[in-house]
Amino acid sequence: MKQLLKLALQALENAYAPYSNHPVGCAIRSADGSIFSGGNVELANYKGTCAEAGAIAAMNNAGQRNIAEIIIVGPGKHLCTPCGDCRQRIREFSSPETTINVFNRNGEKLRSYTMDELLPDSFGPEDLNLNKLSK
Repeated sequence: MKQLLKLALQALENAYAPYSNHPVGCAIRSADGSIFSGGNVELANYKGTCAEAGAIAAMNNAGQRNIAEIIIVGPGKHLCTPCGDCRQRIREFSSPETTINVFNRNGEKLRSYTMDELLPDSFGPEDLNLNKLSK
């Protein structure tokens, strides 16, 4: 977890958040042990990329599809949980065993979640199984 936290903190420091001044960093360990990170990127037109989305895109581009653990680091001492869109993004690549950890900028763990705690009664890829519909 130390390596993930270090990379998430680096991503937070490299985030591009000139409009909100709310940098966020994220690091993911995939099921095969590979690690990916990302920081949020804001744009003048208000259409940016969340840190979680950047890390998930990097993981996906490397051919990995399963998040084992994820760390999100917010800019202050307060809890900075993933937005609704990112909760669904994380869900898309998670299993019930995936751990979602939220840290503050000082490296203190504030909370850990299971996927069910973060997004209860979620909708995922298995809900689109067309075989289910024909039963």
